[in-house]
Amino acid sequence: MADLDVTAELTTQADMNMRQLRARLYGLTDEEYLWEPVEGSWNLRRTSESAFSPGTGEWTIDLVFPAPDPAPVTTIAWRLNHILVSVLGVRIASHFGGSPIDYAHFEFPGHAREALALLDDFYAQWIAGVRSWSTEDLALPVGDAEPFLHPRVSRASLVLHINRELIHHGAEIALLRDLYLHRFAPQP
Repeated sequence: MADLDVTAELTTQADMNMRQLRARLYGLTDEEYLWEPVEGSWNLRRTSESAFSPGTGEWTIDLVFPAPDPAPVTTIAWRLNHILVSVLGVRIASHFGGSPIDYAHFEFPGHAREALALLDDFYAQWIAGVRSWSTEDLALPVGDAEPFLHPRVSRASLVLHINRELIHHGAEIALLRDLYLHRFAPQP
């Protein structure tokens, strides 16, 4: 057990999860990206068409704090941008010196291709940072660098949390793609 490379174990799991997610995102179109499966879905919208406009570009995201209960159904675009901003982007900034990022100051990509390019970029930055942590580094607490978890939580727990977030949101995105594909399919 003393020879266990915890960094390799965690990053291997993360890479496997990301490969599965990226395979499920192959061929994602803008229509799918922005498709609203039910009325009232949270999505990306053009800033000019939204009463509440977090972000700095042409597109904004539907967002209210605290979220309503029950939370609205979200689109692929919303889920991908959630991954970009609060799952990966915030952590790249707080743990690895990346540019500060939050919903208010993010330029949301309105097209699938742009979102996927950012996903690849952000994931590469995140996983490179995690790979820089030794097993001993992973045992350290996240401290004040972590915006969403308790400061005493270990870095290893943070990585496991991010892996779970990618699995969780990746599964939601995969289901939305399946629903989009079969939305007009005749029932047997």
